Amino acid sequence: MQAKTLIQTVDLSREEWLEARRLGIGGSDVSAIAGLSKWKSLVGVYLDKLGQTPHEDLAGEAAYWGNVMKDIVAKEFTVRTGLKVRRRNAILKHPDYPFMLANVDRFIIGKREGLLCKTTSEYLKGEWDCEEIPTAYKLQCQHYMAVTGFTAWHIAVLVGGNKFVHKKIDRDEALITYLINIEKDFWENNVLKQIPPPFDGTEASVDLLKALYPESDYDTEIHLPSEVETLIDSLDQIKVDLTELQTKEKEYKNKIKAFMGVNEKAFTATRKVSWKSIDVTRFDSKRLKEEEPELFKKYSNTTSERRFLIK
Repeated sequence: MQAKTLIQTVDLSREEWLEARRLGIGGSDVSAIAGLSKWKSLVGVYLDKLGQTPHEDLAGEAAYWGNVMKDIVAKEFTVRTGLKVRRRNAILKHPDYPFMLANVDRFIIGKREGLLCKTTSEYLKGEWDCEEIPTAYKLQCQHYMAVTGFTAWHIAVLVGGNKFVHKKIDRDEALITYLINIEKDFWENNVLKQIPPPFDGTEASVDLLKALYPESDYDTEIHLPSEVETLIDSLDQIKVDLTELQTKEKEYKNKIKAFMGVNEKAFTATRKVSWKSIDVTRFDSKRLKEEEPELFKKYSNTTSERRFLIK
């Protein structure tokens, strides 16, 4: 199997590239479709494909420098592994499932293998300390193998600007079949039919709703469908469950504290527990507002947000 070329990217502008991405599902979309992304929601991918995303291009500094550093990461990969790489300046598509797209970083010369180049912050270094690869990148690489028919994919990551990590992912036919099925379902039953998937509980969905509906229209109202009543009942039950769990949490902590008494540290066969005295300084904004209103006003920052309440 060999991937087909959707479009050459050498002379493509940023806007043209974004438009081409909407013609199918790319590697960075896959984890959201699988419900495993920390950065994207499924409905966010859907709106992007329809050109309805509130912010067309959220590249930002991190994404910009990540793209700039691809060349350096690729060169270091060659230095460390001896494997030579080349660019493939095109968006590729699966020969049988043309909605599956791949904009790959590099191909390995002389092998049916590819390379994904990444940069990440020092705060995420723990994700790369073990043999396991973060799920989003694993799915991205398997998606690329599905499109190209390649047998393996390498991933090279510059962590915190001073640590280089590289790993190899072998083709997983079962996982690829799963990805083809969920991508096909999403593309045919959501995107093509323009039927939006439901919002989920990810932070990506929270952020997307804020971007879609940043402000309420003053004093407007609607009647909600009957299914919303079920959602509200479920929320009520969650509140009860959370209250019970929080009470249990306090009970278990109190029992452990009772065992410890005045001791600052304690040990079990597998755990270390500490209950130490610390000094805590809290800012009394209420008092400052009363006694120094002008100073309070000078250093206050007012933002707009929507408050969600159920009565």
